[in-house]
Amino acid sequence: MSPIASNAVSGMNAATRRLEVSASNVANAMSTGALPDADGSLPAGAPKAYDPLELVQSDVAGGGTQTTITKASNGTSPSYQPTAPFANKDGLVAAPNVDLAQEMISQLVAKYSFAANARVLRASDEMSRIVIDMKV
Repeated sequence: MSPIASNAVSGMNAATRRLEVSASNVANAMSTGALPDADGSLPAGAPKAYDPLELVQSDVAGGGTQTTITKASNGTSPSYQPTAPFANKDGLVAAPNVDLAQEMISQLVAKYSFAANARVLRASDEMSRIVIDMKV
């Protein structure tokens, strides 16, 4: 595979992972759980809130890109839901910090990034065919 095609494929893979991370965050945006105690532990039998994910994309030496999925640094925040069975005495639960507007932007970035890399891959393929079909 040519270096151009390799770079395009790595970009397409990164766009796919970006979309997967964003879709997971959107799907779990309302997945609340119990607030951790002062020592960081959850009450017995209480569910844990969803920890939003982040995609870290970095360059690879020699071309291309790689991705790493991590938990978001500001994972959850208190939210008032006194009817939740796992709410604390103040009626608070832990809710994931998912910004739906930011997730929409991330999905659009993934879409356009994938499309751009697909066009690069197509152009690389066409250039290779031209070279092969050349008559000396």
